[in-house]
Amino acid sequence: MSLARASSRPTVETRNRGFDEAMGVDPATRGHMAATTGRGRTRFAGVAVARRGGFGHVAGMATALLSGPALEALTERSDAKGLARLGLHVAAIALAGAAYAAASGTLWAAPAAFVYGTCIAFLFAPLHETVHYTAFRSRWLNRAVSVAFGWVLVLPPAYFRAFHLEHHRYTQDPERDPELAGAPLRTWRQYLWRVSGLHYWTRQVRSTVLHAAGRVTETYFTRSERRQIVREARFILASYAAVAVVSAVAGSSLLVWFWIVPVLLGQPMLRLYLLAEHTGCPISPDMLENSRTVHTNAIVRFLAWNMPYHAEHHAYAAIPFHALPRAHAVLGPEVRNQTRGYVRFHRELARGLG
Repeated sequence: MSLARASSRPTVETRNRGFDEAMGVDPATRGHMAATTGRGRTRFAGVAVARRGGFGHVAGMATALLSGPALEALTERSDAKGLARLGLHVAAIALAGAAYAAASGTLWAAPAAFVYGTCIAFLFAPLHETVHYTAFRSRWLNRAVSVAFGWVLVLPPAYFRAFHLEHHRYTQDPERDPELAGAPLRTWRQYLWRVSGLHYWTRQVRSTVLHAAGRVTETYFTRSERRQIVREARFILASYAAVAVVSAVAGSSLLVWFWIVPVLLGQPMLRLYLLAEHTGCPISPDMLENSRTVHTNAIVRFLAWNMPYHAEHHAYAAIPFHALPRAHAVLGPEVRNQTRGYVRFHRELARGLG
């Protein structure tokens, strides 16, 4: 089918429908909440943005380059394609894990653990896709995979989904995008702390413990989300404790060497990848301007489930991973921030560090 362009910009409702579908939000609920909260509207970069309570987001975030049959073709989800990519990713983890086990006690053990851990850390990619409900056509598959991988990465899916929804709604808004929380990267110390992954682990462990204790301090969660986040955090911590007890009783250190150590070693590669998504992009409501697409090799695109096409993803969040290359063929000329490789991005970022 031809990927024809449309000349008009989308209305708020058109953009909201696609966003609601991608995030699994009931449009009726969004409309009801928007009508009953009475919280008014705020302004961001000169564009009206619905406050929390309505599931609206910035109008005119991206030029309507895709619409009608072309957009429908790109947003079609597939269990088969999702399961195929998932199977390949799990197979890569299994092969890397086997190589790591075979290298035990040799000089190759550390690099093998690094590769194995990187494959595990990039389970973030299918987790991200499943909280959008775009990895698979079946909602139960999306939910099941998100629970499994959220457990592995200490990233509870209900929490991550609500957090990520807010990020998509207010991308690069310095006051409301939760991904911008914390000090910006200005020094080498801040950069190395972020890239090490220790920033992620301390934040996630702390927030999960606080949530399990019933302390959900994030202001952008709804009441129902708060309840779900508390239950989820308690389940995850209880399951971690149970696994630790079983391992201790069995006298096994497999979880340490095949889960904890590898994910600690692999997390920096994920951090290096994630930093490129928005760092250095302008504060703008236009998703083709405030997000970055990175042209990279097939291995990274595979592990990241095509998410280096990040501007395209933000412009049309309902497009599943397998259709992002085709979306880029149409949207690419309009993406303002494009970089040839992650090495180049980090080299340019490093020039501005003090």
